[in-house]
Amino acid sequence: MTTTTLAYPIPADWRDFLALTKPRVMRSVVFTGLCGMLVAPVALPPVLGFTAILAIALAAGAAGTLNQWYESDIDALMKRTAKRPLAAGRMDRDSALQFGVATGVFSVVLMGLFVNLVAAAYLAVSILFYVVVYTIGLKRHTPQNIVIGGAAGAFPPLIGWVAATGSVSLLPILMFALIFLWTPPHSWALALLIRDDYAKGGVPMMPVVAGARTTRWQMLFYAVLMAGVAVAPWLLGLAGPLYGAIAALGSAIFVGLTAWVVIADAPTPALMKPERVLFAYSIGYILAMFAALVVDRWVA
Repeated sequence: MTTTTLAYPIPADWRDFLALTKPRVMRSVVFTGLCGMLVAPVALPPVLGFTAILAIALAAGAAGTLNQWYESDIDALMKRTAKRPLAAGRMDRDSALQFGVATGVFSVVLMGLFVNLVAAAYLAVSILFYVVVYTIGLKRHTPQNIVIGGAAGAFPPLIGWVAATGSVSLLPILMFALIFLWTPPHSWALALLIRDDYAKGGVPMMPVVAGARTTRWQMLFYAVLMAGVAVAPWLLGLAGPLYGAIAALGSAIFVGLTAWVVIADAPTPALMKPERVLFAYSIGYILAMFAALVVDRWVA
C-alpha cells in the first residue's frame, strides 16, 4: 500500500482556530457564566457585563485550545476526536500553544482591567485548573479525572457572580456545586457509549478501568447528591418556588433516568439506550436549572 506525504502541510484557517476553542463547550460556559451574573444582587452596566462574558468566553477557548495542544496524541487515536485540527495534522502544535496562551492571558487581563481583580483571579484559576490539574495531572492517570476535573467546568457561574459583586456568597457556591456533581453522571453516560474509543486512546475513564456496572452505580450516587444541591437554593430561601418546582421535577427525572441506566440490562435500540437518553437529557437539565434561577430572580 502506497501513502502520499504532502511536501507542505495544509495551512490552518480560521475554522481550525475556532475548532480549537471547543465552541460547543464555550456556549455552555458563556450561558452558565451569564446566569451567574444575572442572578447576582448587583447589576453590572451593560458594557462591563459584556466585557466580563467576553473574558469568560475567551478563557474557555484558551483552556480548550491548550487541552487539545496537550492531548493531540490521544485525540489522533480516538474516532470522536480524530478530526480535530491538531490530531488531523491541519495545524502545528506551536501555533496552537501560542494561540492558547495568548488568548488565556488576554482574557485574564481584560477581566482584571475592566471588571475587577477578584473575578480575574478566579478566571486565571479556572484556566490553570482545567489545563494543569485536569488535562495534565488527572486525565491520563486516574479514573477520577472527571470527578475532580469537574471543578473546571463549574467555575463560570461563580466567576459571573464575582464579576458583578466582587465577592462570593452561598448561592454561587451552590451553583458551582451543582455543575461539579452533575459532571460525573453526564460525562460517564457518554463514556459508557464510547468506552472502546477511550480504551483505544489509553484514557482511564471509569467504564474502562472499573467496568460498566461500577460506573453506573457511581453515576446514581452523584445524581442523588446533585439533586439535593439542585433544590438547596429553594430550601435555603435563596430562590423562590418557581425555581424550586423546576429543580425538584427536573432532578427527579434525572435521578430516575440514572436509575434506569443502573437497572437496564436488556439490549435496547441504539437511540433508546438509557445512557444516550440520560446524556441528552443531562444537557438540557443543566441549562434549564440555570435558566430557572434567572427567571425566578426576575419574577420575584
